[in-house]
Amino acid sequence: MAFAGKVILITGASSGIGAATAKHFAGLGATLALAGRNLENLKKVASDCSTKSIPLLLTGELTNEKDTKAILDKTIEHFGKLDVLVNNAGIIETGGIENTSLEQFDRMMNTNVRSLYHLSLLAVPHLVKTKGNIVNVSSVNGMRAFPGVLAYCMSKTAVDHFTRCAALDLAPKQVRVNCVNPGVTVTNLHKRGGMNEEQYEVFLKKCKDTHALGRPGKPEEVAKTIAFLASDDASFITGATMPVDGGRHAMCPR
Repeated sequence: MAFAGKVILITGASSGIGAATAKHFAGLGATLALAGRNLENLKKVASDCSTKSIPLLLTGELTNEKDTKAILDKTIEHFGKLDVLVNNAGIIETGGIENTSLEQFDRMMNTNVRSLYHLSLLAVPHLVKTKGNIVNVSSVNGMRAFPGVLAYCMSKTAVDHFTRCAALDLAPKQVRVNCVNPGVTVTNLHKRGGMNEEQYEVFLKKCKDTHALGRPGKPEEVAKTIAFLASDDASFITGATMPVDGGRHAMCPR
C-alpha cells in the first residue's frame, strides 16, 4: 500500500483520466480528495474506490478563483495536510489560426493553465510541509505541434514549462513536480470538445497510424504513470515531462 496515510487531491476526478487515477490511488491505500464539476459522477467514482477512508468530494469551477481556493481549503480542513496534488482538469477545442478566436484562447488558457497555476501556488505551502509532490496532466500536444488545435497545444506547452520551472523553484525544499503527456486516450474529452460519435470512431481508428503502438491509450495506463511519478519510486525524478502516448511523440511523417 504505497500511499497509505497519504492525502491526494485530484482535479477533474469525475471522469476519464481523473476517475481512473482516483481508483488506482485508492487501490494503493491513498486518502482521496476528489474535485470536479459533476457531483453525481464524483459519487460514482467514489463508490468505485476501494479505500478505507471515504473520499472527500469537492465540486466547483476551477476557473473561479473562489471555488479553487475553497477546494484547497476544504481539503486541508478535512485532512489536515496534503501530500500529492494531481492537476488533471482540462478541456480541448478545435481551431487553427484561421478559425480560432480570443475567446477560445481565453477558455483554453484559463482552464488548462491559469487554474492549474492558481491551485498549485495555493497548495505549495502544504506540500512543503509534507515534502510532497505535484503531477500535472499535460498532453503529447505540449511536446509536438498538431494542426487545428492551436490554443490547446499552446496551453499544454505552457503546462510542460510550468512543470519544469516549478520543479526548479521547489527542488531545494524537496518538493517534486512532474507531468504526464498522454496521447489519444479513450475518454469523453474529445466528444466534449465537439466531436460526434462518428467523428470520434474515425479519430480512434487513425491511432493505428498516428501512434507507434497502433492504438489509443487507456485511462488506467495514464493513471499508473501518474501514481509512479507521485510515489517514492520516482524520488529522484523532478521536472520531467513523461510521454504516455504509445510512441506518438517520437514519430515523424515519411
